[in-house]
Amino acid sequence: MSGNLQIPQRYVRISKYLSKHLRHQPERLGLELLPGGWVSVDKLLAAASANGFEISLAELQQVVATNDKQRFAFNDRGDLIRANQGHSIEIDLQLLVQTPPNTLYHGTHVKAVAAILVAGLQKMSRHHVHLTTNLKMAFKVGGRRGESAILAIDPLAMINDGYRFYRTENDV
Repeated sequence: MSGNLQIPQRYVRISKYLSKHLRHQPERLGLELLPGGWVSVDKLLAAASANGFEISLAELQQVVATNDKQRFAFNDRGDLIRANQGHSIEIDLQLLVQTPPNTLYHGTHVKAVAAILVAGLQKMSRHHVHLTTNLKMAFKVGGRRGESAILAIDPLAMINDGYRFYRTENDV
């Protein structure tokens, strides 16, 4: 390891499993998300086990704590978990309207830039367009499918056009 921490492959698999079931298909595990997108940790672990994908509480805690994009969060008591954003299912994350900073960034693939410049940013199958104040995170998100492009967004102009902004626990 040369300065970069290596994430164990097991944690990557758990993170992908959680993303699939907490953001897109909770019903596949027989889970019903509570208001805010929360689900009982005990129910999640039992449902994963019944589905043949054993996850220990310690592994779950480690994945939440070390996920590079902080995709997941526990409630204050640690008995509920949720995906912070990126849902394709109907869910109200109970986020409050926020006043954004002067500049936000959107990471995307270079091949998407031309279409974005014509049609604007689109939420696609998600609930919101994801923006961040973290330039490094925007590069990482944009580079998921190859070469990254970063768009600087003027949120004040968007507010004047009637857009609202929300902030998730992981600063998206």
